[in-house]
Amino acid sequence: MTLVWQITKQWKHLEDIISKLLMDIIKEVCVDNITEAINAVKLGADRIEFCSKLDEDGLTPSTEDLISIKKIVKCPIRVMVRPHSRSFVYNQQDLNEMLKTINLCKEYNFDGVVFGCLDENMELDIKKIKYLTDLSKPLKVIIHKAIDLTSSPLNSLKKLIEIKQINGVLSSGGADTAEHGLDNLKKMIAISPAKFEIISAGKITNQNINFLHEKIQGQYYHGRKIVGEL
Repeated sequence: MTLVWQITKQWKHLEDIISKLLMDIIKEVCVDNITEAINAVKLGADRIEFCSKLDEDGLTPSTEDLISIKKIVKCPIRVMVRPHSRSFVYNQQDLNEMLKTINLCKEYNFDGVVFGCLDENMELDIKKIKYLTDLSKPLKVIIHKAIDLTSSPLNSLKKLIEIKQINGVLSSGGADTAEHGLDNLKKMIAISPAKFEIISAGKITNQNINFLHEKIQGQYYHGRKIVGEL
């Protein structure tokens, strides 16, 4: 009886720890079609990142799909603004196309936009990021995993934090997965202002989120299967 009581007590303690760790977690699901968005919400997604062509790591959705998803899906939706998959180095034509998408997102009251710009040296193109950010408001602005391609994601983050209109970054801590980038993600959270979102990403699923959250201790997590198979 004593052994059973001890095991029960330990299990209850473990449940309490897990419950505390998962408190206030925001699970953002990345999808590239409306059916998956609907399923994600049913499975408990707090927010949707809407793209097209996830086989190319996510591109800008079509105008038709953007208008449709806003009518159908009633949770916060952030829109990927990425005109092509060739690189994150954008010319004026690319920027003009990105602005069209941003303006559409403003017109239909999306929660936010997700983009990132690099220069020829694979560092953040701060001038272009500021330009797009200024024209995105009042939408929330998230800088995506282009930050992971820079020479120092931590130093890049410090530059972005100085741009007050930016609300957060999506990152794997400079690694190929969130698990491999644990240390950097923890450092990124530590140096960020209270309301600045460090959205941990990179192969996060409903199978490993408890483990990763215990290690990272963040609030925001992103993945295609973060609430399960869609």
